[in-house]
Amino acid sequence: MKLAIAKYGYPILRVKGKRVEKIDERVRALAADMLETMRGANGVGLAAQQIGRALQLTVLDISQVQDRPSTMKLNGKEVDPAAAMPLILINPRLKLSEEKILDSEGCLSIPDITADVLRALNVTAWAQTLDESMIEIEAGGLLARALQHEVDHLNGVLFIDRVSSATKVALASRLKRLQKENSKL
Repeated sequence: MKLAIAKYGYPILRVKGKRVEKIDERVRALAADMLETMRGANGVGLAAQQIGRALQLTVLDISQVQDRPSTMKLNGKEVDPAAAMPLILINPRLKLSEEKILDSEGCLSIPDITADVLRALNVTAWAQTLDESMIEIEAGGLLARALQHEVDHLNGVLFIDRVSSATKVALASRLKRLQKENSKL
């Protein structure tokens, strides 16, 4: 089932998600609905906060993006990132590389706005899956960026919080208008 995506201005986007203590049918159904919602909106990631739930749950699928390559090791083994999609991550934790890269980001919750964000070039992620096993993901490229973006969401942080001061000034009026429109709902 497709769910409504919370837009900038909705308070839930600023809430840190609660740890998922029990992976049951409700969590599995929510993850399936999140995947359907993300794909329907042509996104590469979606966090639970974006559909109104303050949980440590995110879904990702970078397989359709051809112009921004990714690298991936899953539990220490090199894999084709597209073949490993979708990822459903519960209670994820990240370790960021020291090396950074500036690249463009957008967000389903902040439509029609993109900006350059400085992020770690590579990340290592640890998370539970729907079958309750723990996985380790070493990622580079778009997957590394998407992981950081989605884990930020799980902690109430938006990509616009990470842009330069000049970009914040340039986006201020558009963001203010979005926030005003959506805080009334």
